Amino acid sequence: MSLTVATWNINSVRLRIGNVERYLRLRKPDVLCLQETKCPDEFFPHLAFEALGYTHRLVQGMKSYNGVAILSKVPFTATTIHHRCGKEDCRHIEVALDLGGDPILLDNLYIPAGGDIPDVAQNVKFAHKLDFYREMAKWYASHKPRPRARKGLRRIAVGDLNVAPLEHDVWNHKQLLKIVSHTPVEVDLFAQMQASLDWIDVPRRFVAADKKLYSWWSYRNTDWRASNRGRRLDHILATPALSGAISGYRIDADLRDWEKASDHVPVLATFEI
Repeated sequence: MSLTVATWNINSVRLRIGNVERYLRLRKPDVLCLQETKCPDEFFPHLAFEALGYTHRLVQGMKSYNGVAILSKVPFTATTIHHRCGKEDCRHIEVALDLGGDPILLDNLYIPAGGDIPDVAQNVKFAHKLDFYREMAKWYASHKPRPRARKGLRRIAVGDLNVAPLEHDVWNHKQLLKIVSHTPVEVDLFAQMQASLDWIDVPRRFVAADKKLYSWWSYRNTDWRASNRGRRLDHILATPALSGAISGYRIDADLRDWEKASDHVPVLATFEI
């Protein structure tokens, strides 16, 4: 069977629920992971997702900031809300997708953006971001299967990870080396987290590292398409046990033109399970 998993920083689920419904009708992913829902749990628009067949839902939200949600047509069993860096700020939830056999663990992450100044002494938001990455790398490493294990760990991690790790994940590598999201320290910590479970960068399985690939364009750009000053901040990662199952990806850049568009667009991956 095919499993399609999409991730989208929606930048307020209630404000953009019409766009979410339109996307779900267009692409029909089996699972949609949202970040920056900016919505307390009691106000989450459950009925809209229920009507479209997303009957399995895990949401963790708060007023005005952050918030993550997993909306699924596929049943999931175990659900976990993780609190990172000693904070309860709605940035990491996990489910176990029930597809028969060993479950596929799915993490939805909204890693801190980190503010504007890439200096931990001057910017506590940047320090929080780096600490979050260190914690995730350590946590994932603790879940790595033993070398002689007969079955590998089937895990997918998606979300707005707020780092563009490769040179061509940004519109201008040299200019952005001192800009939060592409600084060497962030790129190094992303690599450490990626190495912790030997994560596969799914879109880059299909798009070579020397080709430009973006998922975010700033609201500050008057004409985002003409300037094309993008960054790839939204990611889908899969463990080696799923390597043979990876069959496709899609980044729907055209959604950046929709009315009331988020500054991020959805990223989708397909797995043949």
